[in-house]
Amino acid sequence: MAALAGVDVVFDLDGTLTDPVVGITRCIQHALAALGESTPPSSTLARFVGPPLRGTFATLLGTEDEEILSKAIRLYRERFEAVGMLENAPYPDVPGMLEALRRRSHRLWVATSKPEIYAKQILEHFGLDRSFERIYGSELSGHNSDKADLLRCLLRTEDLVPASVCMVGDRAQDVLAAHENGVTAVAVLWGYGTMDELEAAAPHKIVRSAAELCEYLSGRWPKETDDL
Repeated sequence: MAALAGVDVVFDLDGTLTDPVVGITRCIQHALAALGESTPPSSTLARFVGPPLRGTFATLLGTEDEEILSKAIRLYRERFEAVGMLENAPYPDVPGMLEALRRRSHRLWVATSKPEIYAKQILEHFGLDRSFERIYGSELSGHNSDKADLLRCLLRTEDLVPASVCMVGDRAQDVLAAHENGVTAVAVLWGYGTMDELEAAAPHKIVRSAAELCEYLSGRWPKETDDL
């Protein structure tokens, strides 16, 4: 792999830039309770940080019934808009990492399955929005909640060359979206994807820290097969 200095970098949001586990799990519990369902503990629900809500509730409720799933999502969003959105915090090294990457001439973007309206509010609240060229997310209808479709939309809209783009995320769907779009895939271990999940998705690189990510993106690790 060629050195990556200067590439455009697309970041996932949940589990990559911020840790939203408290808000997400409490909102899932709120929706399940309102539907009369049992509410698993937050530790059990943490695995649902990242993937689109429809799939989360389909799994938890054991149904593909659109009326039930739509109601669950509506109940989730009621609490999320009121309080859950900001039961969240940037990972400690993220602000400095973003600043360092911008100093090194990387253009930065966000691509998240979370509705774009929420993603913008979250990043603005924590003062991170100014680091990004643009923030891309799904629509409230669910359109573009598939990460591969969203990344494809970003690449097309911004006229980016896939070979000069890196997707950074903490879950398999981030890695798979990068592969589907011909983009370099970097997985981070500080989020909610396990090593087994990430290795199975076969990213070009797995990093353990923001410092490692900065090094890799600066071209100091030019090989795909570096030791982890």
